[in-house]
Amino acid sequence: MAFRIVLLSLRWLALAGVAVALQAATNSAPRPNIVFILADDMGWGDVGFHQSEIKTPNIDKLAAAGTRLEQFYVQPVCSPTRAAFMTGRYPIRHGLHIGVVRPWARYGLPLDERTLPQALKEAGYETAITGKWHLGHFERAYLPTNRGFDHQYGHYNGAIDYNTHVRDGGLDWHRDDQVCRDEGYSTNLVGREASRLIAEHDARKPLFLYVPFNAVHAPHQSPEKYMAAYPNLKGDRRLYAGMLTAMDEAIGWILDALDKKGLRDNSLIFFCSDNGGPAPGRVTSNGPLRAGKGTLYEGGVRVPAVVVWPGKVKASAIVDAPLHMVDWYPTLLTLAGVSTRQSKPLDGFDAWPAITQGAPSPHKEILHNITTTGGALRAGDWKLVVNGQRADSEEMGAIESGAAAKEPKKKKAGKQPGKTADGGELVELFNLKADPYEKSNIAAQHPEIVKDLRARLDVYTKAAVPSKLAPAAPGYKVPKVWGEGG
Repeated sequence: MAFRIVLLSLRWLALAGVAVALQAATNSAPRPNIVFILADDMGWGDVGFHQSEIKTPNIDKLAAAGTRLEQFYVQPVCSPTRAAFMTGRYPIRHGLHIGVVRPWARYGLPLDERTLPQALKEAGYETAITGKWHLGHFERAYLPTNRGFDHQYGHYNGAIDYNTHVRDGGLDWHRDDQVCRDEGYSTNLVGREASRLIAEHDARKPLFLYVPFNAVHAPHQSPEKYMAAYPNLKGDRRLYAGMLTAMDEAIGWILDALDKKGLRDNSLIFFCSDNGGPAPGRVTSNGPLRAGKGTLYEGGVRVPAVVVWPGKVKASAIVDAPLHMVDWYPTLLTLAGVSTRQSKPLDGFDAWPAITQGAPSPHKEILHNITTTGGALRAGDWKLVVNGQRADSEEMGAIESGAAAKEPKKKKAGKQPGKTADGGELVELFNLKADPYEKSNIAAQHPEIVKDLRARLDVYTKAAVPSKLAPAAPGYKVPKVWGEGG
């Protein structure tokens, strides 16, 4: 009996010791406020610091005050990037790697995933999302306030009307996951809500504020005042410029709110786009990068990215180490003093040494995606793309590259470089250091590298959860309010 009491006491002391150690780690961590701003469908070349014709003064102020991540990667389309950010895991782990979560989808980010806001709450963070969720809404369990957010404002689907907040006939605007009938241009509403949350925040607690704008995603809608500076632009490009100008203004409101609250010095601010720009050259600009949204080429998966934290991150600096959206989950948890030990293994790494100390990329390889017909990954300077000519549609998966990717014309006859003898599969290899714009396929010259990278890609292909993407069920009816019965 005495032995059992001693054993139980030792076990209790061990558990208490672990709890004390975890508390000490949390107390010693810097625990910054985190303001994570995500643009939607913004092109790599559509920021002032990449010489854009569209003015982005507030985003440029972030770039001047912080560090640009010039080789920062995301997924080819929207929902997969958000899943990667929320979990630190590639969307192949969730079955969300093909297309996006459609309005009628009977699935979302799996409920057994530990999300970033859930983990940050362990360190005492107040958590809020204002903007676009796009990770499932068919049951209340999938809504943001059940996934770790204390506050929610905005919409669940993509491609809502900016003025009516309607998608396919159903209202999609919510506050704390209840229907909300606020009126106004959605970009303005998202920015004002973010500013309000900052102004009313209890500064004794750290804040995680996630601001995923629906701007500058279609439908292309802009108040005339935001387009006034672009009389020489035409059509959707001019509308897009107005939308981007409105978003930049809203980002300025957020920065002003941080300053007025006195939170700027202990706030980590990050800005990027969720994927490359669609219809490059007509609507968006991806600069010299190849192709655009939905593709595995650099224009589809490499985006403008800036991180700011006064005194902790160098100002007017550039980091060229390849990093990925999955890295922010472990990076932010480490800064918050939260353990990254969990049942589901992470694909991301702590990127803080690369961002602040000039360390190399923590990745042996970065997976760009596994598609229905191929995939792509980067290892060092080498990048393998299999069947990259087939873009990933938001709607239903793979399509032949068209508006999403401005591709060079293919030869009509003869074997193309990198294709099998029957012309069925296109395998491309690029050295991004020598050829950052993916102009020269050198697969034939380096078969040993192709073999190695293909073997690595095959490992991910075998590990991928089957895609959940599916058409609407027969007879599906749009609900009057999204999230309430649909």
